Amino acid sequence: MVDSADRELSKQTDRLARSIVTVFTRHGCHLCHVAIELLEGMSSELDFSVEKIYIDGNESLEKLYGEQIPVIQIDGAHHDFFRVDPERFRSSLEKHRQHQ
Repeated sequence: MVDSADRELSKQTDRLARSIVTVFTRHGCHLCHVAIELLEGMSSELDFSVEKIYIDGNESLEKLYGEQIPVIQIDGAHHDFFRVDPERFRSSLEKHRQHQ
């Protein structure tokens, strides 16, 4: 029999295991908007959360990513930039999870 403490621990573990997909973006970026919308639409099915980081005004991020935005990372590992291919993203997310 599972008690409430075990259920709570399980919930916390699930939250920690959930992947974070980071999108480096700019305000007013059409490609970024499309990528974020696509990722947010896939997030509940594939169990990840989307984090948006705006590079506007951040000199180091602007220098690093410049015009390549949106830049997509899965748990801090580079995935892709410009456009999100749903099948490629699914495959990369699964491979990433297998190597954790």
